[in-house]
Amino acid sequence: MPGARTSAHPIFTVQPREPLDERRVEHLSALAAEVRRLNEATVHTALPEEELTELTAQVRALTDRLDAARRAFPPVSGDGYTTPGEGMLQQIASPVTGELNPIAPPCRIEFLEDGSVRTEFTLNFLYEGPPGLAHGGVSAMVLDQLLGLAANNNGTPGLTASLELRYRRPTPLGQRLTAEARIDRIEGRKAYAVGRILNAEGKVTIEATAMFVMPMLG
Repeated sequence: MPGARTSAHPIFTVQPREPLDERRVEHLSALAAEVRRLNEATVHTALPEEELTELTAQVRALTDRLDAARRAFPPVSGDGYTTPGEGMLQQIASPVTGELNPIAPPCRIEFLEDGSVRTEFTLNFLYEGPPGLAHGGVSAMVLDQLLGLAANNNGTPGLTASLELRYRRPTPLGQRLTAEARIDRIEGRKAYAVGRILNAEGKVTIEATAMFVMPMLG
């Protein structure tokens, strides 16, 4: 779709986002990584109640300190876009791929020459649904993100209009998972994408199809 990225530019940049340089991103990523560890430690801790009360006060004090210098919107890195100067925002605070977001696994995306996208990631017990297995909604979130990035990488970014999932087998926690997505076809403003998650043995756990629609301007 010629010019798709340029025409979508105003849609995905309606809020002012502060661009961060590489050094700032590095420091905030280190902070997020420690908070990510804190999140998991909070779920697993067996400390006695009196220590938990003390730790709660310490965490509250740290949160208040961070919140005292609060931005209106999450920042972006570089010039802010997944493709230089065009397309979707590069959301470094995304709940899936955001290295600044402590709830993100995070999934580090590879943009491949054939237009497809791929990531390898591991989910811990923060993402548990059935015992020892990933929550189906978390898997859906990962695939929605990946499918959308495939649409953007193809030059046809849009908003999710439909997402269909087929859960073939359980998705395990604590294992290296692979997710991949590509564009299947384009119909006008609609981009159809397909994707899947594979376990460490290379077996498909979830298959997905999605349709993305580029909103009309004006």
